[in-house]
Amino acid sequence: MTFDTHDANAPRCPFTGQSAAAGASLTRRDVPAPQRAVELDARGVYRIHSFQAAREVLRSEAVRQAGFMAEVAADLDGGSGLLTRQPVLFAEGEAHHEMRRATARYFTPAAVAGYQPMIAALADRLVGELARKGEANLDDLSLRLGVNVAAQVVGLTGGVPGLEARITAFVSGPGDSEPGAAPASGSGVAGRLSSARQQAQLGLFYLLDVRPAILARRKVRRDDLISDLLDRGYNDLEILTECLTYGTAGMVTTREFITVAAWHLLSDPALRADYVHGTEKQRHDILHEILRLEPVVGTLYRRAERDLTVAGVAIAKGSLLALNVQDANLDPETVGKDATQLCPARPLPRSVQPPVLSFGDGHHRCPGAFLAIKESDVFLRRLLMWRDLELVEAPRLRYNEVVKGFELRGLRVRLGASTRAAPA
Repeated sequence: MTFDTHDANAPRCPFTGQSAAAGASLTRRDVPAPQRAVELDARGVYRIHSFQAAREVLRSEAVRQAGFMAEVAADLDGGSGLLTRQPVLFAEGEAHHEMRRATARYFTPAAVAGYQPMIAALADRLVGELARKGEANLDDLSLRLGVNVAAQVVGLTGGVPGLEARITAFVSGPGDSEPGAAPASGSGVAGRLSSARQQAQLGLFYLLDVRPAILARRKVRRDDLISDLLDRGYNDLEILTECLTYGTAGMVTTREFITVAAWHLLSDPALRADYVHGTEKQRHDILHEILRLEPVVGTLYRRAERDLTVAGVAIAKGSLLALNVQDANLDPETVGKDATQLCPARPLPRSVQPPVLSFGDGHHRCPGAFLAIKESDVFLRRLLMWRDLELVEAPRLRYNEVVKGFELRGLRVRLGASTRAAPA
């Protein structure tokens, strides 16, 4: 697709003729290129860099989930015996497949289409707020959108204001979620204080958000995840773990993706024009390609359940595998020689999705992938169609070792005076 709304001499994607960002990822760390598909580091962790090797691991039944939130979920029980089911994001085998089948209906294209009016109303409200104020941090707006959409799908409605802060508290602390990494707080007094803070945060989340939602749905079921879990006999602790995992996955990651997508689009007028004037499919192609370059979660972890071989490397049972999603997404053997260039609708092998591994793969592939792209598109198009929307300040970039991804804060945008609404 091409449009005559921008400079014909702007950089073009060599695959499709579309506008293309001159550079690559805005968030990628400056690290040496990997020498091999699988590398064993000094800690005994197998670092996987190629697409084929990473996808092979993600689709394997010989590994299980490890890393961020897996141990947290496992520790929630505290020996009480109340947690008889692992959250769907970490369960394995037939139990996991049954849970995915039971909850799939909340994330199908048809279900997401049903959420469209709700998402559009939220987006309009946020853009209207920006119009009244004139300036805002886009990462704050995207957090509110992600939290409110996920809350509706999960059923975390009717609680005490402040859900955004309670959700982000789970991933905003120091530390490294890689299994075996030394905790930032140590094992002394600081470690005990950190653990106490985490327990307090979890308690507040349960008392102010999860418990009110459970009580309301015990009286009247609704079309949301918590109601479904109650129908299937989940107890309060099991529902809490599901809300925690779905909440962080659906709220925190969406915030970062919307922010980085807006940064790309505001930094490249030609790409922005293609996005605003494109069809829904063309807009989604652009968002998928941005996500390929900017995977919100940069590393996925698996633990070998038995001996296996990956890319010719023998890996013993019990070993930790760290899958570098960004390296896999830039693998020229899969995505082409211009892997670092932003090229929407780039040709890919038939079995490869446009975001490549940004939503994972295999039986643990992100169930909310379609919803994440849809809500991002609804909000961003409403925002970017304002011609005098401009970038005031680029965001501060940092890395969150809890979620193993980037964080963007302070992406400041402004609407010109001509489009600001009159004060109420």
